[in-house]
Amino acid sequence: MSILGNRVQRVEDARFLVGQGRFVPNVAPTDAAAVVFVRSTMAHANLLAVELNQARNMPGVLAAVDAESLGANPTPGFPPIPRPDFLQRHLLATDRVRFVGQPIAAIVADTLSQAIDAAEMVVVDYEPLDAVIDPRRASAHPTALYDELGSNALPPLPLPEVPIPDFSDCDIVLTMEISNSRMNAAPIEPRVAAAHWHADDTLTCWSSTQGPHAARSQLAAVAGLADESVRVIVPDIGGGFGAKAEPSLEECALGCLSRIVQRPVLWVESRTENLQAMCHGRAQYHTITMGGRADGRITHYHLHNLTDAGYTPTGAGFLPFLTGTVAQGCYDIDHVAYTFEAVVTNTSTIGAFRGAGRPEAIATLERAVDVFAAEAGIDPVEVRRRNFIKPDNFPFTTMTGSVYDSGRFAEGLRLACEIAGYEQLRSDQAARRESGSKKLLGIGVASFVEITAAAPGPQTEHGAISLLDDGSFRVDFGATAMGQGTDTTMAMIAADGLGVGIEQITLRSGDTDIIPHSNLTAGSRTTQVLGPTMVDASERMIEAAKPVAAQVLEAAVDDLVFNQQAGTFAVVGTPAISIDWPAIAAATEVPLTTVGEFAQESPTFPSGSNIAVVEVDAATGSVELLRLIAADDAGTIISPMLAEGQVHGGLATGVAQALYEEVVYDEDGNLLTSNFIDYPVLSAREVPSFETTHYETPSPNNPLGAKGIGESGTVGSTPAVQNAVIDAIRHLGVTHIDMPMTPQKVWAAITSASG
Repeated sequence: MSILGNRVQRVEDARFLVGQGRFVPNVAPTDAAAVVFVRSTMAHANLLAVELNQARNMPGVLAAVDAESLGANPTPGFPPIPRPDFLQRHLLATDRVRFVGQPIAAIVADTLSQAIDAAEMVVVDYEPLDAVIDPRRASAHPTALYDELGSNALPPLPLPEVPIPDFSDCDIVLTMEISNSRMNAAPIEPRVAAAHWHADDTLTCWSSTQGPHAARSQLAAVAGLADESVRVIVPDIGGGFGAKAEPSLEECALGCLSRIVQRPVLWVESRTENLQAMCHGRAQYHTITMGGRADGRITHYHLHNLTDAGYTPTGAGFLPFLTGTVAQGCYDIDHVAYTFEAVVTNTSTIGAFRGAGRPEAIATLERAVDVFAAEAGIDPVEVRRRNFIKPDNFPFTTMTGSVYDSGRFAEGLRLACEIAGYEQLRSDQAARRESGSKKLLGIGVASFVEITAAAPGPQTEHGAISLLDDGSFRVDFGATAMGQGTDTTMAMIAADGLGVGIEQITLRSGDTDIIPHSNLTAGSRTTQVLGPTMVDASERMIEAAKPVAAQVLEAAVDDLVFNQQAGTFAVVGTPAISIDWPAIAAATEVPLTTVGEFAQESPTFPSGSNIAVVEVDAATGSVELLRLIAADDAGTIISPMLAEGQVHGGLATGVAQALYEEVVYDEDGNLLTSNFIDYPVLSAREVPSFETTHYETPSPNNPLGAKGIGESGTVGSTPAVQNAVIDAIRHLGVTHIDMPMTPQKVWAAITSASG
């Protein structure tokens, strides 16, 4: 019996539970010097001078450097988008600072306390400039972050002109402005890295990155080295969520700092630095127009996306594209247009964060669908049913150019409603309203589709299997494990293919000197891309072992069969005489290693539906999440336990965005949410036990039929919770509240609506 599709305990957890995780500080050279960065205290200013002499004379200081003395090239960024010279990303600020927290100088000292003391002695002379904080006013702001741009609007990309739908023949037309607030990934482990510049001008870096080979290319570029001269080692990672996809400016500077001091260096980011300077997520501001018929049929939709890029375009180069891929959602809409623009502001840069562009699209669309349903006087569940793409229409090409591979959207909503007891919830809601209770019940619905393994060109990943002397196997793979259970999934696939127990598999990853190439671990791509690669490597291992088995069994290779259940080779017709993997290992003269090959040509599109149930106190605006139901279709599920865990994490992220978390700056660009008191990270205390189920519509795009599931929970839960809160108080006249829906916002909306 195959272990695939069964609940298998995670193989990677034991070492963490007993405190044996190996993170960057555990594996970095023991003589590493400490690095501290001096950061801008101004959001926007000309940098007149950086005085380092006092810092250099402090005890234990090995170096104090600015941009000029660092001797580093600008980073090409990830993805490496073309940039004019004035948009090059220097590791340390040069002539101007553009957000509070931007690195200006670096201190290297024997100890961390010495580096901190020395950093306080650096004197920076600023010429203040007006700060541009609100992206909705950035284009017209008289102060430009980059004089060469002439404004704060980034140049439009050379894309085909999109015709805007004509809404004149619609029975119902609604226009809304909907915000997806700025968020912080806030991984439990902040950014951390170490570097050692060797005497032969090679560089070793230890990093908590989501992409070791992508990091290697950037580290090599800034140091002026060939990729082959840089080794990146990725030990255990305490979470990434997209924000560790691209090496930070600070991380890229470490190689040059090690070269200067001729000693290994280590940088561990503080929590305030993490909240301040790590790339943020979301920060999209949407204007939508939706139109349709009085019978609930949606026929027209236009989404215009204003993206806040932060102080320099990184995520702004690709995140709006991802938003566009699912702008149409689950619906068969005749006329859809998606347009976008991006602006720079004096804030930390925007990058990937769990969902990366897709939650933004679905949050806006699902909010609009609820408003459309209210305008039509039809239940929001029924409006969705009437507009879903039908199963027999797949593959389905959307009006924005995506090709949905497979899906059963109505089934997901049916399951969610069944688990929730939707009709009874509506009855309970009506009863509360009739009783005059101040504790109002809200039911929020959201259906979603998202894109996974999205990137230009075929998606590949390295996967190799080696037969060891004792008959066990070592599995090498390129994907970075950072808590999502990659080790377990790959061990399951390899063990299943080779007919051995999962305990016979050891795993190795995260070292560019061992793994020849790797993709970025992001976009929920690992299982669907690496999984088939591992299946192919297993099949190749069986074929490579057959000549050895044939020699031992004194039979022709063509007469051998492999028993996948037992992990043995035998001659056709004589299964009682067989040879197992330990015997193969003992008999082989040359160690057997096979490398799998697979290229996924197209992305996959997981989907599902969420229902949230909330209780809103009309007197105070407080919101309690009572239930959250998720029905997910991620194609063929390899590990139900891991899939469930991923959905749980995604649901929590969606709840956090809907109710709690938001990065906030004041008008001068000072970060007001620089600690976990002011940036309220969601905990288990704020959420109920999630109710989840899976249904499978296999993808035709890979042999496993798998789709990604690492971000799906985030995509659907956010609008479900938002819709639930507004549903609870819609009868009071409230039509919309932007996220996060704090008690203050909810109370203000109720008060305003009541006059």
